[in-house]
Amino acid sequence: MSRGECSEFDLIRRYFSGRGAARSDVAVGIGDDGAVLRVSPDSELVVSVDTLVSGIHFPPSTDARSIGYKALAVNLSDMAAMAAEPAWATLALTVPQVEEAWLQEFAAGFFDLAQRFDVQLVGGDLTRGPLAVTVQLHGFVPRGQALRRDAARSGDLVYVTGTLGDAALALELLRHPDRCPEEFEYLRARLDRPEPRVAQALRLRNVASAAIDVSDGLAADLGHILEASGVGAVLYVDRLPRSRAFRSCAAAGAPRGDPSWYDLVLAGGDDYELCFTVPAARTPAFTTHTPNNTCPYTCVGVIETSPDLRCVTQDGSLWQPARRGYDHFQDRPPE
Repeated sequence: MSRGECSEFDLIRRYFSGRGAARSDVAVGIGDDGAVLRVSPDSELVVSVDTLVSGIHFPPSTDARSIGYKALAVNLSDMAAMAAEPAWATLALTVPQVEEAWLQEFAAGFFDLAQRFDVQLVGGDLTRGPLAVTVQLHGFVPRGQALRRDAARSGDLVYVTGTLGDAALALELLRHPDRCPEEFEYLRARLDRPEPRVAQALRLRNVASAAIDVSDGLAADLGHILEASGVGAVLYVDRLPRSRAFRSCAAAGAPRGDPSWYDLVLAGGDDYELCFTVPAARTPAFTTHTPNNTCPYTCVGVIETSPDLRCVTQDGSLWQPARRGYDHFQDRPPE
């Protein structure tokens, strides 16, 4: 079928209708003017929305399957930050032209992840224009158990899941393709296909005091917790977890100069790990009963009464990041 023979509604039926999870709490999904959804009376509804724009949130060279995956993954990460269980999604997709092979791959990436997390696509829009993807995700959390940014208190320990800096280093290596060729595939996968930490987050209910997902860089995102909670923190930068690939590249001298590896880990962005705080009294039970073999967590700092964020190196000196985090109006991925 040629491009001109396929209407918007044909494309929606072909690539997006009836795919992914099929949930019993969806009364009406794709195919009507709106979705009709059932909310359990003992739950609260958590809603997030994110837009990914080509050349801003991902390099234009990114493959379609990875774009579809990441569009849902970043919203799943928001659900994780609230300790919410994801349920329903809507998708608004803008494409410059109809390329059915591209749509097929995009949908495959999106629905592979949707199926894993029991997310049903219940509506959306497909239109023509510069490549951009907007996903709105809905999830459930038991009443009163949502994690928020405003409940960190002095003495709480600061944790992060997984490793930091891989995605930012991948972007640096795109600018310098001769560096770290053996590690690049792993690092690029961390940029294009971050792993949502939903399972880990659900275990933090009634344990963590505050949480956020690390999308714009740890310094910036932890800063949001500090501002909302009216506290400060000290971060021990040499404790920040880095992958074997990241360490190998750093040992080989990449990146060189500015940005340093400290800057990539603290402010690079696109990690989509969780940063959360745990009251000291809860840490023995937390460390004993929270498995960390599939997704390690690392204590990287402590909440303080004094405002602002202090980054301290192993020798006790203060480290000032070159920037606090990713800025959507200034920073762009490479071509």
